Amino acid sequence: MTGEGSDSLDDADALPAAYSAWRQSTLGRITDALEQDLILELIGPPDGKAILDVGCGDGILALELSRIGANVVGVDTSERMIAAARKRSKDRGADLRFDVAGAESLPFETASFDVVIAITVLCFVEDAAGALDEMIRVLKPGGRLIVGELGKYSTWAALRRIKGWLGSPVWRVARFRSRGDLLALAEGAGLQDAAVTGAIFCPPFSAAARLLAPIDPWLGRRTTAGAAFLVLCAFKPSAPEAAKETA
Repeated sequence: MTGEGSDSLDDADALPAAYSAWRQSTLGRITDALEQDLILELIGPPDGKAILDVGCGDGILALELSRIGANVVGVDTSERMIAAARKRSKDRGADLRFDVAGAESLPFETASFDVVIAITVLCFVEDAAGALDEMIRVLKPGGRLIVGELGKYSTWAALRRIKGWLGSPVWRVARFRSRGDLLALAEGAGLQDAAVTGAIFCPPFSAAARLLAPIDPWLGRRTTAGAAFLVLCAFKPSAPEAAKETA
């Protein structure tokens, strides 16, 4: 998610190991748990829902959603990550579909999913609006879209910008977004009831994460200022409402 494992995005062979190592670190374990808890809260009861995980990585979130009752499909542009997700799914005895695909061209029929999630995807996509439109296309009318992005005004973003200036191929191209940026994307795409919640208010140090983790959800319900992770939750208009708007 917001993990430093993404520093290895330029090295496809290293991706699965990098993400695994991040989750085993204290900082990774704490921040990934906070992010996942927020995403699951925004999805709501997943029983029987058809959920598409765009940019699913090695399948951790998809498998958790499956475990608690959702019907999940995951896609990612990395063949290595999809191979890792399939292996993880097989090892756990789960029956999930994982495909190699990007957010800009999803291999699914229109209105196929109740929920579409995309975590730290748009920040690495050149045409974010086009990718958002494609995710909305495969979402059912009235369905929920959840987009997790890297917060623009945080200590994490500041350090990553420095890495980009120093030559990191990952952070040189990354796009950090504010609450206003995400709401503007949602409005431009015609989504309804858009709201943005923040998480990960600590600086990127284990001691700070341990100290602030207990109050992180409380902060996220009140502000997005300083959050390293921002989550947009919005809804595709239902068919009658959409028709009314175009009439």
